Amino acid sequence: MAASTLVSAWGPLRPGVPGLCRRRPPRGLWAHARRLPEPAGSGRSVAAVSGPGASGTDRYCLELLRKRDYEGYLCSLLLPAESRSSAFALRAFNVELAQVKDSVSEKTIGLMRMQFWKKTVDDVYCDSPPHQPVAIELWKAVKRHNLTKRWLMKIIDEREKNLDDKAYRNIQELENYAENTQSSLLYLTLEILGIKDLHADHAASHIGKAQGIVTCLRATPYHGSRRRVFLPMDICMLHGVSQEDFLRKSQDKNVRDVVYDMASQAHLHLKHARSFHKSVPVKAFPAFLQTVAVEDYLKKIQQVDFDIFHPSLQQKNTLLPLSLYIQSWRKRY
Repeated sequence: MAASTLVSAWGPLRPGVPGLCRRRPPRGLWAHARRLPEPAGSGRSVAAVSGPGASGTDRYCLELLRKRDYEGYLCSLLLPAESRSSAFALRAFNVELAQVKDSVSEKTIGLMRMQFWKKTVDDVYCDSPPHQPVAIELWKAVKRHNLTKRWLMKIIDEREKNLDDKAYRNIQELENYAENTQSSLLYLTLEILGIKDLHADHAASHIGKAQGIVTCLRATPYHGSRRRVFLPMDICMLHGVSQEDFLRKSQDKNVRDVVYDMASQAHLHLKHARSFHKSVPVKAFPAFLQTVAVEDYLKKIQQVDFDIFHPSLQQKNTLLPLSLYIQSWRKRY
C-alpha cells in the first residue's frame, strides 16, 4: 500500500489546527488558552484548578495526571466545573492501573497490585474505601454520579490480562483491549456528565478503539527500546515483517505498510464515531476531546510517510491546549 493512497482516503492535509480558519475564535481565546496549566512540576496551577477548598487527595490526583497523562489532564480541565474532580479521579485510577505493568519486575507483583485495585473497587461500592488518595477520590465520584461498577472492573481485568509481555495476535485483539480500557473510561466519563444515550455510547466505543490503536503506535519506539513489540502479529505477517524489524527501527516499505494499516484502522474508527455527530447530545462532546490528540498523531504520521520512528513524532505538541480549547468552543469532537 502506498502512503499516497491514504491522502485520498483521508482527504487532503490541512496545515495547522483542523477547522481553525473556518471561524474566528472569540476575543480573549488565545489568552485563555495560554493560561491552561503546563506539565511543570510546580503546584501553582494545581491550586488554581483545585480552588482554595481542594482536598489533599484531590491535589494528588491532579498531580498524578499532570505528570502521567497530560493529554487526559487537559481534556478534563475542559469538562463542566461540577464534573472535573470526578473526571480527575477516574483518570487517576486509570493511570494507577496503566503504570503497574512498567513499574514491576515480576508478573506476580503486578497481579498483587491488580488484586488490590479489585478489592478497592469492591470496598468503594461498600462505602469503605482504603486510605489511598485515588481510592478516596474514586469513592467520591461513585457516590456523586452512581458510576457503573462493571466498567471499572473491566478496566482492571483487561489491564491484568495485559501484564503478559505478548504481542496482540490480531487487530481485533487490540481493539478488544481498547474497548475494555479506553472505551470503558469514556462510558464512565459520559456517566459523570449525566449522559445516557445509545449514540453517545457508539461514538465512545469507536473513539476508544481509535485511541487504543494510536496509543499502541505511539508507544512502539518506547517499547522497542526495552526489546518489546506489541503490534498485531496478523498485520506484521501480512507484510512479511518481523519483530526484529521494529527493534532495528527499520524504515523499509513493508514496515511502513504495517503502520499504515493500523493508522488507517484508527482513522476509520474516528470516522465512524463522527458519523453519529448529529445524534449525540451536545453535552456529551466534552467527553470526546481526546479525538484532538488522536487525529493530531494520525496527521503527523501521515506527513512522515508512516515512519513510526521519525523524531518529529516524539516532540510535544505545544499547541495542544489551544487545539483542545478551540474544539471545545466549537462544540465538536
